[in-house]
Amino acid sequence: MGIINFTAFLLTSFLFIISPGIDTIFVLNKAIAQGKKSGIYSTLGITTGVLVHTTLAAFGLSLILSQSAMAFSFVKYAGAAYLVCLGIAKLFSKNEVVQQDIPALPEPVRKTYLSAVLTNALNPKVAIFFLAFFPQFIQPAYIHDALPFVLLGATYALTSLVWFIILTFFAGSLSIRLKQRPLFGVWLNKFSAVVFVLMGVKIALTKR
Repeated sequence: MGIINFTAFLLTSFLFIISPGIDTIFVLNKAIAQGKKSGIYSTLGITTGVLVHTTLAAFGLSLILSQSAMAFSFVKYAGAAYLVCLGIAKLFSKNEVVQQDIPALPEPVRKTYLSAVLTNALNPKVAIFFLAFFPQFIQPAYIHDALPFVLLGATYALTSLVWFIILTFFAGSLSIRLKQRPLFGVWLNKFSAVVFVLMGVKIALTKR
């Protein structure tokens, strides 16, 4: 099917996935603040974002981002603006504040899922990474065929799904103990808000 060195692809992909990044921070934040269910929906959202980038790479649309400064800048600043707005919203939100007598209001899972999708899909570095990484494991004769890209992307997404699910259950279990502390939710909300803003700034400063 045009794929070469599949074992090397699996190993390299796993190393990239477990490296701390925006996706890892997002999933950990949701799992700790909202629990395992929120972490799982975040994981599904991140995985969907990976499939979006896979589709773009498969049909050559990522090539536009790598060659067009305007297209790259548009996606970059859209993603950065989204993360900054998300951070500011969390900073002034009281939904995740944990108090002794008032239970926290869980974020709707649909909102969690969509936030995760946008966080990944609006990161142009992922699109460029896929476009540069996948061809290393595709035979030259199949480089213009969508099938190898789809298969490699699906493998990458499945690996991401397994890893982040494991991470979610670990963080979700930890959150049960942490949430017993009255001020934990307050500081977690402020910390995660700052993290999202910093991630947005990082994406905004990304160069092609």
